[in-house]
Amino acid sequence: MRRALLLENPHKDADKIFAQHDIEVVRHAGSLDEDELITELRDFEIVGIRSKTEITERVLKANPQLCTIGAFCIGTNQIALNQASAQGVAVFNAPYSNTRSVVELAISEIIALTRRLTVRNSKLHRGIWAKSAEGSHEVRGRTLGIIGYGNIGTQLSVLAEAMGMRVVFYDIAERLALGNAERMNSLDELLEQADIVSLHVDGAPQNRYMFGKREFELMKPGSMFINLSRGFVTDIDALVDALKSGHLAGAAVDVFPTEPKKNGDPFSSPLAGMDNVILTPHVGGSTEEAQLDIGRFVANKIVDYVRSASTDMSVNLPNLTLVPSQSSRYRVALIHRNTPGVLALVNQTFAEHGANIDGQILGTHGSIGYAITDISSELPVEAISVIDDMEDTIRLRILRRPAQQLIKP
Repeated sequence: MRRALLLENPHKDADKIFAQHDIEVVRHAGSLDEDELITELRDFEIVGIRSKTEITERVLKANPQLCTIGAFCIGTNQIALNQASAQGVAVFNAPYSNTRSVVELAISEIIALTRRLTVRNSKLHRGIWAKSAEGSHEVRGRTLGIIGYGNIGTQLSVLAEAMGMRVVFYDIAERLALGNAERMNSLDELLEQADIVSLHVDGAPQNRYMFGKREFELMKPGSMFINLSRGFVTDIDALVDALKSGHLAGAAVDVFPTEPKKNGDPFSSPLAGMDNVILTPHVGGSTEEAQLDIGRFVANKIVDYVRSASTDMSVNLPNLTLVPSQSSRYRVALIHRNTPGVLALVNQTFAEHGANIDGQILGTHGSIGYAITDISSELPVEAISVIDDMEDTIRLRILRRPAQQLIKP
């Protein structure tokens, strides 16, 4: 029986899906550091993580038995993807499942900041009645600047416009504007126009500290800042200065450069205690609906890979799905270096040993190639041995049809 180690509490429905396919699940409530992870993973072929656990090159090299990694979240920058590919470890994530949850949090924070609800709330909790319209505005007619116009940014754009906001956006990639949203030619142009700036960029290294003192100074006086993307994209000290000086009227931050490993651990931030700042503990996608969808989605992708070698929506391997015919008896899944002639050598080997190829598909992704071959005849052991020993072979798996049970690691 295969075993899966799940960290950071993905939804329990993932366990049900794994159990239905004879995969034993072991859970650990929090994240693990590098040394702990190296030790804990030794008896597992599958690992599931969220945003806090880092699967480094060292972790992967120490655990060559790993077959697949599931990121029960959007980002995968916490995984050494190049090393995973080099070892033939398939990585899956959930790029769409929590989009709506993040967008709804952004909308709620836009309204809360614009109406100064955090300040009103804080004063009442201190016993101060301060009924006033000063500084409070409707969101209708105000300009929202979205930095990063991907899945989350575009959906936020649509909902914000439905509330009567003007939407401007900036993205380094070419993106189609939805509705009446306007694409800005530069980040500076967006900052000069937006009343609220909302960050929705990915974890690419070039985004580290992309928003600092200069960018805050370019924002309009009295504007507001929201970061629901990555903790390391913002200079927190520069944000504190902009808020204390009064240049910014408020901020909402859900992600931080350093975050506790598990619930209950202490947290501190220079932003703590500021009435005009909303702090949330990385819960942008943490709704029951989103976590249910993520748990099911990632678990099903892992099961599909284990049982049928499908890499549909894999982050690091060519995305392939081969529908078997009724006559298929075996499936040969070969992850290999992207070298010319590999597939020809595989087919020649099968032909020389009398194997009948029933179906085949090949894809490449950078330096990695992936070939799935269905065999309708008996599978010659000698042919498998030759393919396994090829210089460019990274990982070879043989699956029996139709039950798709793995018979060779």
